[in-house]
Amino acid sequence: MSELHFPWIETSILVPLLGAVWLHLIGNQPYVLKHAIAICGLTLVLTVGELIDFVLMGAFEAHDHWPFVDWIFPPDVFVVDELSAFQLPLAALIFLVTVMSTLRTKAPRFSLKLALVSETLVLATFNCRASWALVALLICSTVPPYLELKARQRCTRIYALHMSLFAGLLIVGYALLSMIDPNDKSAVLIPGALLTGAALIRSGIFPLHLWMTDLFEKATFGTAILYTTPLVGAYAVMRLVLPIAPSWALQSIAVLSLTTAVYAGAMAIVQSEARRMFCFLLLSQSSLVLVGLELVTPIGLTGALCLWLSVGMSLTGFGITLRCIEARISRISLLDFHGLYRQMPSLAGFFLLTGLGAIGFPATIGFVGMELLIEGAVDVYPLVGTMVVIAAAFCGITVLMAYFRIFTGVSNRSLVPMHARPVERIAVLVLTLLILGGGLYPQPGVASRYHAAHELTEQRKRNFPEEVVQHRESQHHHGDGDHLNEAAQ
Repeated sequence: MSELHFPWIETSILVPLLGAVWLHLIGNQPYVLKHAIAICGLTLVLTVGELIDFVLMGAFEAHDHWPFVDWIFPPDVFVVDELSAFQLPLAALIFLVTVMSTLRTKAPRFSLKLALVSETLVLATFNCRASWALVALLICSTVPPYLELKARQRCTRIYALHMSLFAGLLIVGYALLSMIDPNDKSAVLIPGALLTGAALIRSGIFPLHLWMTDLFEKATFGTAILYTTPLVGAYAVMRLVLPIAPSWALQSIAVLSLTTAVYAGAMAIVQSEARRMFCFLLLSQSSLVLVGLELVTPIGLTGALCLWLSVGMSLTGFGITLRCIEARISRISLLDFHGLYRQMPSLAGFFLLTGLGAIGFPATIGFVGMELLIEGAVDVYPLVGTMVVIAAAFCGITVLMAYFRIFTGVSNRSLVPMHARPVERIAVLVLTLLILGGGLYPQPGVASRYHAAHELTEQRKRNFPEEVVQHRESQHHHGDGDHLNEAAQ
């Protein structure tokens, strides 16, 4: 296995963890928010350096060694590969812009220390391959939101029940998988079903999505965004389920995910409160990512991996825009017209851009991913492609409806400053450049995602040789490479 030129993996994991310790030592000082922003910025730089180093190597996977980590974990537990290389800077960016959009007056309610601990767990998860370490990290990542709910004295029953079931299925499923022969396809069914159930709970697939709406209702908006937008559940599916599940099982999961996408899109339209609207919008779009992951075709997987990046980036921007508005006028009702455009025109434009980017509007980063996902879905089942379009249409209606409700109507002047702060403008500018840049010049990202999808399908061919014939026939009849080049252009 190739080796990185610098210990990017361990350093990027340890920096936010040490940063959380530092914030605990300095206490509630006025400058604690600036320190948190600096720590998240340094983490983003490290993950970008890791991505650049990995891309320049031209390998499928790589690792780095550091004695401090080697005596804690077995060798090669933390590995970066083409499946996770782009998710690392994305996760670090999500944490950075969320912390940057936090008002100083709201910092005591939004725990910066727990946010940095969550960032450590997320980065370690994305750097971890299928192992007991990955299981432990997935379970530990559920703790920070629970601690915040307890600190806010909110009911934790729904969240605790779902996450306890998630942890139980994950532990039992991987324990059974470790005890059987991986070549025995019949013996893999039970642990595979348990791991699939755990991944579906973590992803919020219907009807196991109640914890997500409960979290957005009771936790701070920032914590809810950080826990859901990196799409850790999709990563659990990719690492734990895809390598062992047969095609019929994956297609069954795709049907559940597609049902969730349509259901959540329809629910988003009728919500009267902005947080719940955002929750269902995120649930619908993240379910579409799972639909592509379960298609197990190069085009479908490429679309899912591209959509993963666009959904995480666009909906994070969409969420922090709602969070900035909510910090100024409290919870946002979608029953009235608030007329906020004249008071915050930059946030209004960013709100519309990120919302349209999440649903795959042309010239945004989500356009190519949505196009490839629909193409891959139609290749498997034409009806699936139709349902994907319907789910995207529901989400598009939701975005436009929310924009008109929040930013149009009679303007009510307020004595409270409503304009975006400089640090908020920086976060908006960074995400805007990435969303538009990824839409106007998508070829490098799409090519990388296609290569990762091809390697994943090759891995499944080794585990399930009966899929080879089906894959060749699909390439012969549909021309995967031609469709990919046309979509990227």
